[in-house]
Parts: sequence; structure tokens; C-alpha cells
Amino acid sequence: MLETARQALLTPPESKAAGGPALAVRGLSVFFGRQAAVKNVSVDIATRAVTAIIGPSGCGKSTFLRALNRMHELNPEARMEGEIRLFGDDIYSRHVEAVAVRRRIGMVFQKSNPFPTMSIAENVTVGLRLNGIRNRKILAERAERTLRMAALWDEVKDRLHAPAISLSGGQQQRLCIARALAVQPEVLLMDEPASALDPLATSKIEDLIVQLKKDYTIVIVTHNMQQAARASDFTAFFYLGELVEFGPTAKIFTSPSQKQTEDYVTGRFG
Repeated sequence: MLETARQALLTPPESKAAGGPALAVRGLSVFFGRQAAVKNVSVDIATRAVTAIIGPSGCGKSTFLRALNRMHELNPEARMEGEIRLFGDDIYSRHVEAVAVRRRIGMVFQKSNPFPTMSIAENVTVGLRLNGIRNRKILAERAERTLRMAALWDEVKDRLHAPAISLSGGQQQRLCIARALAVQPEVLLMDEPASALDPLATSKIEDLIVQLKKDYTIVIVTHNMQQAARASDFTAFFYLGELVEFGPTAKIFTSPSQKQTEDYVTGRFG
């Protein structure tokens, strides 16, 4: 099993057919105790595209995002109903381990969280090393490759052994993106990845998201309407745990079908 995991991490993700969705969500409900945070959501997440999840605070955006790679299971009161398939594979099958799902569906959090006792290079390769990869050449090559993908290599190549916490906030967030990419996921989830950053760092993150969609499926939760409009191809509007509307971003922001959506994207509430 370990050898299979190692080989999967050394082999680039399989090219997926552009015609089918990366994630097919059907009848998803997520509960914390008796409280439903997400209610009967069905949606297809397009392959190699950016899907933005928008909506007011407390509407279920982050819970929905965490359900996509079973992160919500870290809360012992959480339970789900429905089905989520990743390129046809049922990620909630009792034969599938959550760790295996999270290897295929990476996540970047709102607050950058580099490991403070590790160097920049060690932060990038920690997932590989935890999966038993020790070859220094492979680790160095993967570190450089993913730091380049995260548009950070030129800024850190001469100080790879410096502490990760010596980086600026924006650099730390790009480091966390590189760390998520190092294990070569098929989907990358981002929960408010730029909310704590200044406008320049935010712009770099947005540019990076647009570049990464050439190779990855990306789902991003954001409160920033301009960010959703700039960086995403599709947008889902959530309200009170329900998916109100989903469609191409241009349509959602210029001619939404639902009045609730129009009121939200025009700033009348939220």
C-alpha cells in the first residue's frame, strides 16, 4: 500500500477528459448535530476551471468546500448525506480512506499555515516525506517545480533553508499553495486564500489561480465579488445552506436568474 502511494506521488496526475466534471455532487447535506449547514446541494464542478463559491457569512460556503475532501469529518459532530464523485470515484465509499481523498483533493486555508519549525524547502516537501519519499534529488526537483508553479521560486531560491515564517504573508500563502501542489492533487480547494493579504499580494494570488487552472481544477470560497468576477469561470451562490444559483461567472454577475443572486452581487444585502 505504501509503495503504491509513493508511486502515485511520483507520477503526474492522469490527464482527465475535458468533457466530464471533476467533481459531481448529488444531494449533499452536511449536519453538525441536528443543524443542517448545507442542504441538498447538487452541482457539477468543471474540470480545469475555477469555480467560485460566494454568499454571505454563515451560508455554508466553507462547509461545502470542506465536504469536497472530507475535511468536515475532523468535527466529530459532523455527518453528511448524499454523494460526491471525483472523476467517477465515490469519495465517501466506506472502502476509501479520508487521507487518500485529501491527497487527490488538496486544500489551502484562509490563514497561511507554514510549519514554523521547518525551512521553506521542508515545508514544500513535507507531504512527500510523510508518504515515504526520501530521495533528495526527487525532493529537490519537486520543491523547485512547485515553487515555480506557485510563482515563488525566484523570490526564495537563494534561501530555501531559511525558516518559512521569515517570508511575508503573501509569500507564506504561496508557499502553502506550493505545499499543496507538491503531492500532485487533481483538485485544489481554496478557502478565502487572499482575505488576509494586501492588494498586491492578493493580485499575485489571483494571477496564480488563473495560471494553475491550466493543470488543475480549482474551487475557491471568497467574499470578494471582484475577485470572483476576475478569477473564476463558474460561480455558485449559496444562501442559508442552499445553492441558490450556479452558472458561468459572467452570467451570474451580469444577468442572474434569481433575484436573491442579483441582490447579493449588487450589494443590496450580505
